[in-house]
Amino acid sequence: MTKKTLLPFILPVAAFITAIIAGAALLHNFSVSTVSWVDALFTATSAVCVTGLSVVDPASALTSEGQTALLVLIQLGGLGIMTYSSLALYLLRRRVTLTDRLAVGQALLHNTSFDLGRFLLRLVAMTCTIEIVGAILLYFFADGRFTVFSAIFHAVSAFCNAGFSLFPDSLLSMATNTGVNFTIMLLIILGGLGFAVLDEIHLWLRQGRTRRLTFITKVILSTSAVLIFGGALALFVSRISYLPEEPLSTSLLTSLFQSVSARTAGFSTVDMSEMTNLYLLFMIFLMVIGGAPGSCAGGIKVTTFRALGAFMLAQVRGREQVVIDNKALDAKTINKVVSLIFIATIIICLATVALNLTEGGNLSHGELRGQFLEIFFEVVSAFGTVGLSMGLTAKLTTAGKCVLTILMFIGRIGPIWLLTTLQQFHSNLRYKVPETDLPIG
Repeated sequence: MTKKTLLPFILPVAAFITAIIAGAALLHNFSVSTVSWVDALFTATSAVCVTGLSVVDPASALTSEGQTALLVLIQLGGLGIMTYSSLALYLLRRRVTLTDRLAVGQALLHNTSFDLGRFLLRLVAMTCTIEIVGAILLYFFADGRFTVFSAIFHAVSAFCNAGFSLFPDSLLSMATNTGVNFTIMLLIILGGLGFAVLDEIHLWLRQGRTRRLTFITKVILSTSAVLIFGGALALFVSRISYLPEEPLSTSLLTSLFQSVSARTAGFSTVDMSEMTNLYLLFMIFLMVIGGAPGSCAGGIKVTTFRALGAFMLAQVRGREQVVIDNKALDAKTINKVVSLIFIATIIICLATVALNLTEGGNLSHGELRGQFLEIFFEVVSAFGTVGLSMGLTAKLTTAGKCVLTILMFIGRIGPIWLLTTLQQFHSNLRYKVPETDLPIG
C-alpha cells in the first residue's frame, strides 16, 4: 500500500493524538492545584474522545481557563479534528485536498463522494443551533442552578456525548427536574444519532417530508428507539424491585434518563455504587452497544447490534440471507460485524485483565470482593466512551489510569477503523483451498 493511500486512515489518529497532547498541556497549566501530567493526559484523552471519565473534579481542580479548554477539547472531539481542519480550509477558500475529503468522508459518512463544503457548513450550523438552544433551555429550567457558562458547558457536553459535568455529583441533584432531564436527553440522542442522520432528517423536514429517509437512517432510528425504551423498561423493573417506595414518576424519569445516557453520554442522576448488580448488568449491555456510526457515541454501534440480531434470527430460521426491513445484507457486511464484535470482546477482556493486575493483582478475592464488577464496568464505560463510573476511576493507580487512557483512545477511534485499515493491506487470492466440516458445539 502506498503512503498516499494510507493517509486518510493515519490523519484522524494523528489529529486526535495532537489534540490530546496539546489539551493535556493546557489542563496541566490551567489548574487550581497543579494537576499531574498523568491526570492531565487522562482528562484530555477523555475530553477529546468524548468519554467523560475523570480522575479530577473539573469544577474544583481547573481554573475558568482550564474549564474553557476542557470545553473546547470536548467540542473538537465531538465533531472530529479532521472536520474542523477541513472546514477551516474551506472557509479560507483554500483547496481541500482529496486526502482530507476521504478522511472526513470515512469518519462521518462512510462515503467518500459528497459535497464537503456544503455538508460541513450545515453540520456546524446545525451543531451550534442545537447547542445554543439546549443551553438556553438548561439555563431556563435549572432555576438558577446553571450559570451562562455552565449551561453552555453542559449543553456541549451532552450533545457531544461527553458526560463531563461541573457538578461533583454529575446531575444527581437534578434527578427530579423534568425540564433539565429531558433537555439533556434530547441533546444526547441528537448527538448519538450521527451527523449524516441529522443532516438527512433536516433535509427531510425542510422538503416537506416528500424526501424519503434512507434505509440506514431508518435502521438507526428504529433500533435506537427500541434500545431507549427497552433499556428504560429493564432499568425501571430492576430499580423498583430495589426501591419499591420511590415515587413512580421519579423511577420512570430516572430509568429513561439512564437508558439514554448509558449508551452514549455518561451523565448520571443515580449513584452507580448503590445500584444492584442486575441494574449494572443492564447498564453494561447498553454501554457496549453505544450509538450510531459517525456520531459522537462509542460502542459497537446500533447498526452492528441490529445486524447481529438479524444474523442470529436468520440462523434460527435456517435462512441463507440476513434480512433487515426487506433488504439483505451482503457477506462483507456480516463478516465486518462478526470481526468487530470479536475484536471488541478481545479488547475488553485484555483491558479487564490489565486492570485486575494493576488494581490489587497481589490481593485475594476475599480482600477485593466486588471489585471485579467495578473494574469490568469501568472498562466497558471507557471502551464505549460512555463515562459512567462506580467510583473506581478516581482511585486508580498510575498504571491503571494509563490502561484506561489507551482504552478510551481505542474506543473513540474504533475497532472498525483498525479493521478497515488492516483490510487495505489485503490482496485477493487467485485460488481457493478445499473446504471441509468442523464439529461445532
